Amino acid sequence: MIQSMTGFGKSVIQLPNKKITIEVKSLNSKNLDLNARMPSQYREKELLLRNTIAKSLVRGKVDFGLYVEITGEETSTTINQGVVKEYMSQLATIHDADQTDLLKMAIRMPDALKTEREEINPEEFTSIAKALDEALVSLTNFRVDEGKALEADFNTRIQNIHQLLQEVITIDPERIEAVKERLRKAIDELKEDVDENRFEQELIYYIEKYDITEEKVRLTNHLSYFTKTLDTPESNGKKLGFIAQEIGREINTIGSKSNYAPMQQLVVQMKDELEKIKEQLLNVL
Repeated sequence: MIQSMTGFGKSVIQLPNKKITIEVKSLNSKNLDLNARMPSQYREKELLLRNTIAKSLVRGKVDFGLYVEITGEETSTTINQGVVKEYMSQLATIHDADQTDLLKMAIRMPDALKTEREEINPEEFTSIAKALDEALVSLTNFRVDEGKALEADFNTRIQNIHQLLQEVITIDPERIEAVKERLRKAIDELKEDVDENRFEQELIYYIEKYDITEEKVRLTNHLSYFTKTLDTPESNGKKLGFIAQEIGREINTIGSKSNYAPMQQLVVQMKDELEKIKEQLLNVL
């Protein structure tokens, strides 16, 4: 079953004095491109969190965010009173203002606030790790649901190409006769006597150059292989991309050999269906 690379997962932890929100969003990318945003005190655990995400998501442009909202009365930030008073004293010498205005200015100056680094509580990190797992499960479910929609679209378009191929096979004898007729007409217009045996030999050689039997067989096999790959348990967008390239190669060869307008019109329709498949494959895990 294929998965989309587009997904979103979220989990919220409510602790006694803070609320932690974890969000994971992914978009399509050839490889894993992970961007992490979190408060500085959690940076020491970033590598562990990154490894967890990489194992789960494999590919995609991933944005991971860990957001903390203090809900209790405790805070790690305090006013550096000595520094603030010194700022106010210096500001008073250059600006005639009351104490309230001086305080407003001083509190915005460098080092007016100091933040003590908090150590991560092991129990808190366990909760964070569990919440990340929940967010990743949610994102994966999102990817699976998106993958089902993509799979339905792929099956429809592969069936369309298969139907167009059947039409190509149906008109192929007609095409060969049309080519023979054009050659015969060209010879007649030259008003030259030709050796019929030699003409038939040359005609057979010419027709062989435009034979598409192998292409029809290979294209049928590639379409079947694409469908079988869609039904495998794992999602393999790169493999499907390789098969789509082979499908395109056979369609292009049929088009170059067709030399017959009705068949070329069918080839154009097959190419249109395949291009839509390729666009969607860019978002398959």
